[in-house]
Amino acid sequence: MVAVKSFDLATIESLSRVIGEFLSGSQITKFLGECAIDDPGFNTTKWRRLYDSLSLKQESDRCANNIVNFIHHVMRPSRHFDKKNEFDEAREQLNRVLSFEGLELEETGVVKPVSKTTTIAEADARALKLKQNLLSREVHQDVLSFCKAELLVDNYFHAVFEATKSIAEKIRTKTGLDLDGAALVDEAFAFKSRIPHLAINSLQTESERSEQKGFSNLLKGVFGTFRNTTAHAPKVTWVIEELDALDILSTISLIHRRLDKSVEAQKMYSGRSI
Repeated sequence: MVAVKSFDLATIESLSRVIGEFLSGSQITKFLGECAIDDPGFNTTKWRRLYDSLSLKQESDRCANNIVNFIHHVMRPSRHFDKKNEFDEAREQLNRVLSFEGLELEETGVVKPVSKTTTIAEADARALKLKQNLLSREVHQDVLSFCKAELLVDNYFHAVFEATKSIAEKIRTKTGLDLDGAALVDEAFAFKSRIPHLAINSLQTESERSEQKGFSNLLKGVFGTFRNTTAHAPKVTWVIEELDALDILSTISLIHRRLDKSVEAQKMYSGRSI
């Protein structure tokens, strides 16, 4: 692993406060031990214990590698499958701090390098500007939730990526399906010889059936163009600028509105065919 430049002590303090709020005292003891980081026992306050342990480890190592490894260890998603909201909130707060060191904690629990933020205002300004522009377009509330500073530290890459993922999550929530991407869309909206899980209209006329098929194709196009691409392409080769982000997020807003109004047809008419 390439050496990570030592963190500013203010960064370590802020990281310790976030992690201390997220973890119990026994978890802190367990995870420090598993990462071979000594707990000097100077303090009983959770965040101060973490600060003492992490700052002394960095001083000994002369780099921040073991602090990053500790964050990896603590923030493994599999540890927190039963408290997603708390995990997401902790990750958001950690990213606000890590952005000042040019790092970002991804949803996978891995810390990756990003463009360094130098001020809180810089981290927040881009998010505020995007949100205001989207508000002027009256976009769906579910899209506004992705106007977060930690998603916009580099460019608009992660805001688009996360917003696109929210479409699949809403479809899964409404249908109970455990699929993703095109397979999810096909299973949720297919209606040939059966009632679909979701219908955006009554499917009684040829025009309505064409609209249902067209909406399915739109969903698969968004997944294929933006979500799948951003999931696999390095950010340096997939730069999304503000105007592109506004247009993409507006399209995602339209999709959310149609999903909100869709009928959970298969649940309503279980056992019937069309």
